[in-house]
Amino acid sequence: MIVIDGSEGEGGGQVVRNACALSLVTGAPFRITNIRGGREKPGLMRQHVTAIEAACRIGGAACEGLTVGSSEMAFTPGKVVPGEYKFAVGTAGSTGLVLQTVLMPLCLADAPSRLVLEGGTHNMLAPPFDFIERSFLPIINRMGPSVTARIVRHGFYPRGGGRIEVEINPAPLRRIDCLARGALATRSATMLFAALPPDIANRAIGTARKALPDWPEDAFAVRELPVDQGPGTILMLEAEYGHVTEIVSGFGKLGVSAERLAHTAAHRMRGYEASDAFAGPYLADQLLLPMALAGGGSFTTVKPSQHSRTAADIIARFLDRRTVFEQQASGLHLVRID
Repeated sequence: MIVIDGSEGEGGGQVVRNACALSLVTGAPFRITNIRGGREKPGLMRQHVTAIEAACRIGGAACEGLTVGSSEMAFTPGKVVPGEYKFAVGTAGSTGLVLQTVLMPLCLADAPSRLVLEGGTHNMLAPPFDFIERSFLPIINRMGPSVTARIVRHGFYPRGGGRIEVEINPAPLRRIDCLARGALATRSATMLFAALPPDIANRAIGTARKALPDWPEDAFAVRELPVDQGPGTILMLEAEYGHVTEIVSGFGKLGVSAERLAHTAAHRMRGYEASDAFAGPYLADQLLLPMALAGGGSFTTVKPSQHSRTAADIIARFLDRRTVFEQQASGLHLVRID
């Protein structure tokens, strides 16, 4: 059995999610101690429990220690069974992170699957639905499988209540190399808000417009969602290139002004656009697992995060794969999975 110290590296929930996915694909059982030991509130949260429950259901797995707050768990996989599944987080916990846990095993299954995921769709510390749909899944589709996702209802923190639906047509994963982003096609800045004063959204989008003076005037928009989908707000800055789309998000929260939210997001987007990297830091995190399961791959990125390095360490526990992070003379990092 593979034993993992959950406090090592970035010490968060990604360790649990990647371990479950890798276990289902390889058939190797594992145990994690000190779960989320690097976090202010360690142990399993509701969204982590839902993700593990989802892994158990699709993979006929047995799990010990599967309770909210648990600091240790043991996971024994069975056989992955494709089909129709519904998973509800029950809070604003991220639907995207639940999807992250089961996507690769279902992409490698022997028949299609359909998922309904309920919970948070746009919440802090997780990729928003738009990032999954337009940044991450197009790369997965280039690797062989066909995965589509649609949002039925938005769900903001802390209320949740969102719903996404995902269709997965599996296929063997093939190696790809993502070294160049291609030519710039379009840019857009969208401020979504629900059940909040419009002034908040207008101030944020106005600040973003000033902070990105070279973006077209018609790239900026405010979109109000139905009141019952809030309260909540998010600014999404999107740059679509020939081979990849980068989405930078700024989530509204108490104590953070609309202006500060927009300034931070714009600063991050300017940093990405000023580089020649294929993947931003969040996409880089997501690409390691599918590329490792494909037998290898490579991409360029900005400075690799601790999340990425931790993901590489977990992958190495389950697969005979080595992830190399090489800084180039240009300042970019080449990430290569051998």
